[in-house]
Amino acid sequence: MIKKHVILCTVIIALLVMAKVFAYNMSQATESLPKMEGKATKYTKTTTPPQKVIPPLSQMAKLNFAEETLPLGDAKVERKMKKVLATFNHRKIQTNRLHAKAAEWFPIIEPILAAYGIPEDFKYVPLVESGLKAGVSSKGATGFWQFMPGTARDYGLKVNSKIDERKNLRKSTIAACKYIKELYSIFDSWTLAAAAYNVGDNHMRKQIDRQNQDNYFKMRLNSETGGYVYKLISMKEIVEDPERYGFDLPKSLLAYHKPFSTTNVE
Repeated sequence: MIKKHVILCTVIIALLVMAKVFAYNMSQATESLPKMEGKATKYTKTTTPPQKVIPPLSQMAKLNFAEETLPLGDAKVERKMKKVLATFNHRKIQTNRLHAKAAEWFPIIEPILAAYGIPEDFKYVPLVESGLKAGVSSKGATGFWQFMPGTARDYGLKVNSKIDERKNLRKSTIAACKYIKELYSIFDSWTLAAAAYNVGDNHMRKQIDRQNQDNYFKMRLNSETGGYVYKLISMKEIVEDPERYGFDLPKSLLAYHKPFSTTNVE
């Protein structure tokens, strides 16, 4: 009988000890829980960095010829660009006729330029070359692209006493594309190709070598060639954004934007 009481007491004591141990462990776990949660919250917390505000580009920074932009921050270039743009305003040149010519010429010129891989901005060359003036130049250049007789013949145009294909818009544009493409292969720059179109590739090569400079906007050139690309950019501006420069005719008459498909022009 005593033996049974001893066993029973032992079991009861063991259960009490186990209950106390369990209660202690639970209290420890409860105390540590807020600390763990605090750590987890701190670890997973993320913050969104403030967004950097990018100011819009100035009008001058948007200007380009064939995707070649003016050197930003160059005060001399910006002054020159603004000066040339000012000469192209409506009051000074009254060029509603230029917009009419653009609407007439561009549907023929644009697909030919595309077929030869020439940037579309070159469509403004005829407007600068012959749109602002008429007839034969003092040097003998004539036609939409103002070709000299020898250059015209070099690129497949007939020029003689009976026929002058420099006055044929389609044929002279094809010849101009061949010439411009060759100039680009020499200078690897569309702005230099445009300048060389104006002054000749030999002269442009000499100036690049002499000045050790192949950025058109940073070169020192004669007044006509030095302003040539600026004139092309200005012509592009008044045709594409006429209202900014004082042209008040309906947009349908001022600017020409018509989709076209590339055709075989060979």
